[in-house]
Amino acid sequence: MPEAPRDYNLFEQNKKVLEFIEDVTANADQVQKSVLSEILANNVNVEYLKRHGLHGQTDRETFKKLLPVITYEDIQPDINRIANGDTSPILCSKPISEFLTSSGTSGGERKLMPTIEEELGRRSLLYSLLMPVMSQFVPGLEKGKGMYLMFIKSEAKTPGGIVARPVLTSYYKSSYFKDRPYDPYTNYTSPNETVLCPDSYQSMYSQLLCGLCQNKEVFRVGAVFASGFIRAIRFLEKHWSLLCNDIRTGTINNQITDTSVREAVMKILKPDPKLADVIQTECSKSSWQGIITRLWPNTKYVDVIVTGTMSQYIPTLDYYSNGLPLVCTMYASSECYFGVNLNPLCKPSEVSYTLIPTMCYFEFLPVNRSNGVSDPLHTPRSLNEKEQQELVELVDVKLGQEYELVVTTYAGLYRYRVGDVLRVAGFKNKAPQFNFVCRKNVVLSIDSDKTDEVELQNAMKNAATHLVPFDASVSEYTSYADTTTIPGHYVLYWELSLKGSTPIPPCVFEDCCLTLEESLNSVYRQGRVSDKSIGPLEIKIVEQGTFDKLMDYAISLGASINQYKTPRCVKFAPVVELLNSRVVEKYFSPKCPKWVPGHKQWINQN
Repeated sequence: MPEAPRDYNLFEQNKKVLEFIEDVTANADQVQKSVLSEILANNVNVEYLKRHGLHGQTDRETFKKLLPVITYEDIQPDINRIANGDTSPILCSKPISEFLTSSGTSGGERKLMPTIEEELGRRSLLYSLLMPVMSQFVPGLEKGKGMYLMFIKSEAKTPGGIVARPVLTSYYKSSYFKDRPYDPYTNYTSPNETVLCPDSYQSMYSQLLCGLCQNKEVFRVGAVFASGFIRAIRFLEKHWSLLCNDIRTGTINNQITDTSVREAVMKILKPDPKLADVIQTECSKSSWQGIITRLWPNTKYVDVIVTGTMSQYIPTLDYYSNGLPLVCTMYASSECYFGVNLNPLCKPSEVSYTLIPTMCYFEFLPVNRSNGVSDPLHTPRSLNEKEQQELVELVDVKLGQEYELVVTTYAGLYRYRVGDVLRVAGFKNKAPQFNFVCRKNVVLSIDSDKTDEVELQNAMKNAATHLVPFDASVSEYTSYADTTTIPGHYVLYWELSLKGSTPIPPCVFEDCCLTLEESLNSVYRQGRVSDKSIGPLEIKIVEQGTFDKLMDYAISLGASINQYKTPRCVKFAPVVELLNSRVVEKYFSPKCPKWVPGHKQWINQN
């Protein structure tokens, strides 16, 4: 951490940031108009824009009239040309500095998102907004450190020699992170060398070791996703005795072989038998409830993403943190960074993100999931002319309405469907604030049924209530549409967390199966009851540690440890085989769920 400049004034720095947020949200439409004009002016000679009839025009009307709304598949041929070494201005006038690889478990395939050098500055800007916002709610954070568990992934090169890597790896390897100027809010317990270590075991071990050494200085803890933070706690459960020994003796375990990591850690690590005793006492206890506050007593909150499907980890995080606030600070993707949470201490279920109008040009495709008629969750890839015209501007979205996010970026994406469904929760001046609803992709389908992530998550929540009397819960799950049986059926793989001693009888799991089915949509239930096109739902209980194995497997195939999210549906045969090899019990729904013809609202009116 560099020394503070003599003229450094944190109050003034925070004030400037908050004024910036006020300004861009108050003038959101003007900023958006300017952003689009700048993007188009910068890319006048780009092949993609010329292909669609845009020849230097920078106004919204012409842009929206000529440019189609697209998905990744529409530009994949252009991406492939760039990846193969074509340096002509295909998507962007500025050179593509690298490709950012999207999460391998989000959408089913790894996508290459083009980016340019200046985008690092834009991402850095969004990061710089987070802590001044947080300081309004939790004062004094500048006096402590953050224990943030950050990881990189080894990168690949395309045939044309362009680096391809996850967005966080790109950021951590950039000068914006490595050579960051003095900022008390980016004072982390993890030395850069531990973050930049490509070996995930050594990186995790050394970061936790440094975090424990500085435990009294830690004011906030976090990781990118809730699942990653829980994985770190489980790592600590397995390896605390080794970490304790290192702290007691002031030496580093021989398994840590990276020289730069060892040198960086040794600048922090000093023999501390008293601290080792405290850690040993706490970690030896039968219950790990509140372990975060027991080991890091000054922690004010846990900074992790717990929106969308990550919400299932909230009870586990509450258990480990003694109910500390769970804070979701920002909304971002490989395509672009989007917005910030201006009310960070809100409940996870109430998290909303204010989109920052300078980041890119935003448009919104209305979604109506209730009737499925104009629903991008279930429509074909290409939009017809009428649907293209339905897109609305950032300042024109309606409170309570759901939209699919469409962006035009500085790096060469034009009217690109990100795939996220957002709901308007409110406004900050003229800029809307959105709840993240779900990814638009359907996760399960056997016949004409279509079950999305939100439906599956809600059904899971309902079914898991049967386990509560036994002091048990589902710690991880995924699903699979098994079409090897006739008819096909849904399979749920559950890894359980068992705190109670009473065995769970089979009938309870059968009740879970039935509750899952009762919670699914009417098309599914009709398939079960009337059409007989779907077989009874099956729950397969897997061994402890199965989902850690699944993550390890994904990482071995090139997934990023930072971006990894447990897939809510699996299709890849080796993954299904891995899960099936660890099944210990199987249960089926004992009968058909309830279903009658007609809409629910019609039935209730009769």
